[in-house]
Amino acid sequence: MFSYSTSRGATWSSATRISSNPDRGYYAAPAVSPDGRHVYVVYNAFTTPFRTNTSDPRGLVGAVRHADIGVGGAPTGWTTLHTGATGDPRGSSQNDLRAEFLGDYVYAAATNTYGTAVWNDTRNAADCPAMDAFRQALQDGAAATPPAVQQACPARFGNTDIFAWSGADPTP
Repeated sequence: MFSYSTSRGATWSSATRISSNPDRGYYAAPAVSPDGRHVYVVYNAFTTPFRTNTSDPRGLVGAVRHADIGVGGAPTGWTTLHTGATGDPRGSSQNDLRAEFLGDYVYAAATNTYGTAVWNDTRNAADCPAMDAFRQALQDGAAATPPAVQQACPARFGNTDIFAWSGADPTP
């Protein structure tokens, strides 16, 4: 969702969905060019419907969108500049192993001629069924002990990366 103010925060526009279908944005970060002509938004998004269990795969991507900022200050013409490769967030983990690491490393920056963005990425991570079972037990309210990750999980479990994109303004 995106909202903006042309009155230095005194009033705000209605929030508008700017993510592409079927993306369900999770973390997002905007950047406005110094000349005020361009806005970039990077976000992490789920590409699959909500899951009520930890065993079904899900898709997670990073995406970068752009809009020109019109004379009145409203962004117009949202376009997707980049979509990262899909990964399965079940292959990620917080330090305590209780949940996936979807992270908050989602940032954007803009100049008058280009934008750049970073996001969390799970394309190189591998799912661990033993971890899925542990997390499902926690969701079900059962007492559970985490698996021994190095013995029970694939070597690529927990391989969460930070990926980046940079590109010229599409409408200089």
